[in-house]
Amino acid sequence: MTAESPELPLAAAFPDADREQWQRLVEGVLRKSGVTEASGAAAEDALATDLQDGIRIRPLYTAEDGAAAPGHPGFPPFVRAGRPEGTTVAGWDVRQRHVHTDPRRANESVLADLENGVSSVWLTVGDGGVPVSGLEQALQGVYLDLAAVVLDAGADFAAAAEELLRLYTASGAPLGEATGCLGADPLGLLARTGDDAKLRLQLESAARLAERCTAEAPGLRALAVDALPYHEAGGSAAEELGTSLATGVGYLRQLTGAGLGIDDACRQLEFRYAATADQFLTIAKLRAARRLWARVAEVCGASPAAAAQRQHAVTSTVMMTRRDPWVNMLRTTVAGLSAGVGGAEAVTVLPFDAALGLPDAFARRIARNTQSVLLEESHLSKVIDPAGGSWYVESLTDELARAAWAWFQEIEGAGGQAAALRSGMIADRLAETWQRRTDDLARRREPITGVSEFPHLAEPPVHREPAPAPIGGGLPRVRRDDAYERLRSRSDAHLAATGARPKVFLAALGPVAAHTARLSFAANLFQAGGIETVQEPGPVDAESVAEAFARSGARTACLCASDAVYGEQAAAVAAALKSAGAVRVHLAGKPGERREEFTAAGVDSFVFAGCDAVEVLSSALDVMEVA
Repeated sequence: MTAESPELPLAAAFPDADREQWQRLVEGVLRKSGVTEASGAAAEDALATDLQDGIRIRPLYTAEDGAAAPGHPGFPPFVRAGRPEGTTVAGWDVRQRHVHTDPRRANESVLADLENGVSSVWLTVGDGGVPVSGLEQALQGVYLDLAAVVLDAGADFAAAAEELLRLYTASGAPLGEATGCLGADPLGLLARTGDDAKLRLQLESAARLAERCTAEAPGLRALAVDALPYHEAGGSAAEELGTSLATGVGYLRQLTGAGLGIDDACRQLEFRYAATADQFLTIAKLRAARRLWARVAEVCGASPAAAAQRQHAVTSTVMMTRRDPWVNMLRTTVAGLSAGVGGAEAVTVLPFDAALGLPDAFARRIARNTQSVLLEESHLSKVIDPAGGSWYVESLTDELARAAWAWFQEIEGAGGQAAALRSGMIADRLAETWQRRTDDLARRREPITGVSEFPHLAEPPVHREPAPAPIGGGLPRVRRDDAYERLRSRSDAHLAATGARPKVFLAALGPVAAHTARLSFAANLFQAGGIETVQEPGPVDAESVAEAFARSGARTACLCASDAVYGEQAAAVAAALKSAGAVRVHLAGKPGERREEFTAAGVDSFVFAGCDAVEVLSSALDVMEVA
């Protein structure tokens, strides 16, 4: 710029782009991919993605898509943060979970974590954890005035809480300065066990704990509103939120009925949610949860100061895999980041081997250091609501909140959380949701890296000491990898019995450019079921395929080529494979108009993107096991 020329922003030299211009560019890309009929809004819609709960994610968001103003951090509706400063002062609470049944070993892992970056302890007590009588040994050496303790004691919550309060007194730590959560959650226990025989007594006991905490230890929260049972039963994000609201309202009724004021009752609840590797959905879920609870508190007459939801986010067990568990480090990193960005006050990153048994010291170190990197090196907590103002995140938060509120109203209309659990209404709803997701997983519309996509059959298995069996009898516990894990277990059994894994011969037809894509697709598909793929260094044809198939040692085969090459060679090669003894012949790709021709020549099934991979692999293993 010269002294005579005005200083104009660089953007002023370019014309404004509008949505229609962007849509025209999208049309051009779609035409190149074969979608020629889409134009204008239809072109944009072709790139949209459907999520659970009826939410549709569009490819572009602008200021026109913005939701209602989310307010300011620390003020109703608390979308942006539960406190004005967010987590900028001291970061969020790094909370590690411990599930040892041996108090001595639990104490070793607790002290190791606290000495290396963890700020609070989440301890399983009673059934599936250290006995109540061993709580003192498990917490030996822990400075209770510095480290918060959170209990997960199931049906033993009253006894565990009394023992922890006794330890506070015995340690000389001022009870009024104690922090943490006693973990009473009778409705969550009902969801886990299906047993409501003692629900009324448990609710009354939880209310007495809340009264004591209010009077003697205001920094302690007596009740946990744990939404993990619903997430772990296959529930969607909105279903997780809706059930947590219904549970929270049930506790407010119990606490106020016992004589607590509404503000004190709200302050006795800590909400627990799952954080997944879907980073934007997790961020929106935590923001929506605060908005929804603020509305509940407002309707119940709570003051704004008591309406902020206290959140504990835990990386999802549903997303954790047992095969290639190292990838879980990446999943939990994204989930932990999402929990921090979403504004959770406490975050638990589960060790990458948690699905295999008791985590070892290395896995616990990686889990806590994941949070240390996010806090200390990435400075993630230094920004209040980093996602705030994103048109996409604000819109997703709004849509998720509305879907969750509708589900919450259904539960309340059915008589509340306890009644909805007893009737099976919640279980049925979650089962329907999980069935739809199971179909997506089976068809690999929701891929699982290292399991349904890019599996590594030769990787040595990772073994861990068995973890205590979790309490059950109520809602199921599901995992994304369940169906593929069953397939891989069948492959393992075949390996143990015969010394080799089941095999499929990949018959590459035509030049490299014609078969590479489908060859890679087929290898990826079959290996997801534990089926080893074997192929020749070069392409085969009707004359050479029989000899190549015999050398492979396989009993089944899959043709891999382009549609054009299939038209020239597929029928002859399939017939040759059948003559050579192949008990099943697959073809990689959709058959189109030539289905009858290929089937008559010996092709038994067609595998393609979007096919039911679990069914294909299961039937393939059936043939191989019989053979």
